Amino acid sequence: MELKNVEKLEHSQVKLTISLSPEELEKGKETAYKRNRSKLQVPGFRKGKAPRKIIEKLYGDMFFLEEALNIVYPDAYDKAVEEAKLETVGRAEVVSADPAEDGSFTICIEVPVEPEITIGQYKGIEVEKADAAVTEEDINNELNRLAQRAASTEKVERASESGDTVTIDFEGFVDGVAFEGGKGEDYDLKLGSNTFIPGFEDQLIGKNAGEDVTVNVTFPDNYPSDDLKGKPAEFKCTVKSVSTTIVPEMDDELAKDVSEFETLDELKADIEKNIAESKQTAADRDLETKLLDKVLETLEGEIPEAMYESQVNNLMQDFAYRLQAQNMTLQSYMDAMGMDNEIFRGMFREQAERQVKVRLVLKKIAAEESLEPTAEEIEAEYAKLSESYGVKAEEARQFIPEETIKTDLAVDKALTLIKDSAVITPKAE
Repeated sequence: MELKNVEKLEHSQVKLTISLSPEELEKGKETAYKRNRSKLQVPGFRKGKAPRKIIEKLYGDMFFLEEALNIVYPDAYDKAVEEAKLETVGRAEVVSADPAEDGSFTICIEVPVEPEITIGQYKGIEVEKADAAVTEEDINNELNRLAQRAASTEKVERASESGDTVTIDFEGFVDGVAFEGGKGEDYDLKLGSNTFIPGFEDQLIGKNAGEDVTVNVTFPDNYPSDDLKGKPAEFKCTVKSVSTTIVPEMDDELAKDVSEFETLDELKADIEKNIAESKQTAADRDLETKLLDKVLETLEGEIPEAMYESQVNNLMQDFAYRLQAQNMTLQSYMDAMGMDNEIFRGMFREQAERQVKVRLVLKKIAAEESLEPTAEEIEAEYAKLSESYGVKAEEARQFIPEETIKTDLAVDKALTLIKDSAVITPKAE
């Protein structure tokens, strides 16, 4: 294989012109002949025994050429890409293949490559960071949530109040006709939960067990059912019981009931620790997003569509793996959600575009700053991967190339550089 020419095209495409020598084509033809001779019946010869020259004399010199090109092409393409030092990001397309007088073959290939991009400021970016301090209100909110989870209900002989749970039978009518899905029995409805149509729960406040109540409401204009949206409806309800929620006291007994701790103070300390970690993680993630957004605003360059499509495929595959863990296939999920493949792919498009751009930006910074991982860092990364996947380090090297590890670590270093050099101010309340 001889690389004759490398031409940069628009939209981050590169055109490679390569020449396959007569010797390479001859080897390809011989391989094609050996693969196919057992299928060929030539007069005067037993099936599969006819010499190649006889077959070519009978069917023409070009008989094995197409398959020979398919045999020789993949290795020639890989060598051309390596020689041209290209980082391809999508499928190559053969645009022409022409024989030459000397028996060689000239092939022109177009392939999308990683784009050349420019970026603006990435050091010293000014950004606000959210306060991760834990307040007493944060702790009390979590305690209240735990107490509500441990709450019990008790039937009461009084009129219902907001916050109570009423058990009701109901049936809905529009224009005097009962509609599908509008009937329920022994339904527990917490008043004030806004579970039902606006105004429904309010009309059940102040009612006693045994009362029949007519509730008049209007379905919202954005109601999912076209037959009901915007229409007035009448619900005939029977209140069967009224129950109040009994929330336990905030004391040591609550701590024992909802956690492994013996005292309320111990529980509070654990809650504070967990909230602090959660808030810090959220603040760090928000800061990272803001910093990257500012760098992405300065990004210029033509990004091949193939990069976006490839990342959409990756995200869809990850999603499919998560569904498999729940014993569901991707197709069954799409059927259940009423989606076709195009709509489903569209769900991941925005995320894929951002991820592609972020990686390009970070690779650019790593190159400009000469950020390269050390041999020790690479070995440490393989050790983590082998532990994570439960395989030996040698096996991890087989399914994850070292070049990929180097790029990933360099990208991490670039992100660290952006964050370490940022000018961070506390976010105003």
